[in-house]
Amino acid sequence: MKHNLLAACLLMITSATSALADEATDCSAAAGSYRTGVVVRGPAFAHGQYRKGVELSHTHLTMKADQDGRIYDVAIDNVFVPGFDRNQSGIPAPLNAIHVNDRIGVCGQLYTKGVGIHWVHTNCGKRPTPAHPDGWLKELKPDGTPGPSVTGNPAFCPIFKSR
Repeated sequence: MKHNLLAACLLMITSATSALADEATDCSAAAGSYRTGVVVRGPAFAHGQYRKGVELSHTHLTMKADQDGRIYDVAIDNVFVPGFDRNQSGIPAPLNAIHVNDRIGVCGQLYTKGVGIHWVHTNCGKRPTPAHPDGWLKELKPDGTPGPSVTGNPAFCPIFKSR
């Protein structure tokens, strides 16, 4: 019995470690930087500029990264969240369900000034570059495996196309 329990625990640890390594590899291929960590300050809404009649608001949260122990501001463009409503002034679902002590994984562009990461969303099918990675934000399950991206909604990609 003890051997079966130990084997199951080792399998879970190996699976979680493998999943995070895959995420880091996928993020690198998407021209991004990958960080995992625990949320230390929950989501906060920030108004933004308008583009083609749509407010480019953001949700900010703060994460302590596993990789370096630093505190990161995570800036999330609300238009790429599946629950985004152009007429709502607030944090869209599922971002409003992220709480302090939740674990997340983010792929995006590190800030050049300060400590943070943004561009944690789809790049609308364009070739990823370090300045415009094809990023994401995923909640991590208790065993460490990532859930689906909560920032991959392409519905508003047309507002970013050239005229």
